[in-house]
Amino acid sequence: MKPQFLIAAASSGSGKTTLTTGLLGALRSRGLKVQPFKCGPDYIDTRFHEAATGRPSVNLDTWLSSEAHVQELYARYGADADVCVTEGVMGFYDGYDRASGSSAQIAFLTGAPVVLVAGARSASYTLAAQLYGLQHFRPGLRFAGVVFNSVGSPRHERLLRQAAEDAGIPCLGAIPRLEELEIPSRHLGLQLSDPKEMEQRAARMAALTERYVNVQELLDRTASDFPVPGVAPAPMRCGKPLRIAVARDAAFNFIYSENLARLKQSGEVTFFSPLAGDGLPEADLVYFPGGYPELHVRELSVLEPLKKQVRDYAEAGGRILAECGGMIWLCRSLEGVEGGPFPFCGVLPFSATMEGARLHMGYRRIVDASGREWRGHEFHYSSLTGPDALPSVAQQFDATGEKVPTPLYRYRNVIAGYTHFYWGESNILYLWA
Repeated sequence: MKPQFLIAAASSGSGKTTLTTGLLGALRSRGLKVQPFKCGPDYIDTRFHEAATGRPSVNLDTWLSSEAHVQELYARYGADADVCVTEGVMGFYDGYDRASGSSAQIAFLTGAPVVLVAGARSASYTLAAQLYGLQHFRPGLRFAGVVFNSVGSPRHERLLRQAAEDAGIPCLGAIPRLEELEIPSRHLGLQLSDPKEMEQRAARMAALTERYVNVQELLDRTASDFPVPGVAPAPMRCGKPLRIAVARDAAFNFIYSENLARLKQSGEVTFFSPLAGDGLPEADLVYFPGGYPELHVRELSVLEPLKKQVRDYAEAGGRILAECGGMIWLCRSLEGVEGGPFPFCGVLPFSATMEGARLHMGYRRIVDASGREWRGHEFHYSSLTGPDALPSVAQQFDATGEKVPTPLYRYRNVIAGYTHFYWGESNILYLWA
């Protein structure tokens, strides 16, 4: 038995990340070991989770992996924790195909009780009908309570508590409209540019959550049997143990926790920071994950020794995996940024641009010429100039099976594209097989 719960809402923008981050920090401040999880492919909310708990947050996603893998991850990462907290995605029943891939599916697979967060900025008693519907739409789920967010006044709170009572769900708290709880816009990841500021914000959110949420009642109502870990995927091997270099700093930081764990099974992982002036480590494989190179374009553009090391490594046949922001770093330059264009590594024969920036987002199934498949997620605002300078080596499909034009490039042993791969139960090393 241990407290475990999934935080869900009727829609995005209700306050899931705010409540999750606040609760994670509040529980940690009580001396509890808290394991955070995130429904879906998000690699931004997980950064808030880590800032609040000091532990990596683990993605649970039934598009990126099998249901059995989700259950095994939850049991394995939560085994030594005192409390497990999962943040939902979008609306509770919103998935890539009806409820498939939704927060509701993850709650069902993990057995975690559900704590609803209801945005109350423009509603009061009508929320009773919404809360009732969320609880009774699908059988087999356990609802532990609701926390109201953006409460306008004591009278508003009384109406909301009446709504919860008539919907048959305990009210666990009512959080007022507070500027301190507002999370900055995700566009260009402005909230991730300063890790120390993230930790300070998480601490403020934890203190306010303790004030407005009955944390102890929440823990009491969510204590339940925790699953026993199942069989983990076989270790990722491809010949002898590898030396793996992973770029990790404010410019390169979109890394799935389980991806990193799988790389560590394959050899010795060394982290390096381009922004800190680190050189390229001796490696058999170099990983440049996604992130925000556009926010650090001036610092990155003047790293001449590192850029030359990356070019020389690529030309010598060194294996590189570069995803999204990592791919941009390998381009000739980044354009569409004030003061630009800014020269980058020049490994790939095209440039990236922020001009006309618009969001490209969605699940991706990647099929290469040999018929091998991988799963991933695309999320970016930039685009490429002259993208046909290299042919794509794979066809990508969205969650409905429709073809998408997103390319995957290969130059020598450099594999690069906008898609963020997930290899929690596959072997990414086979990309070079």
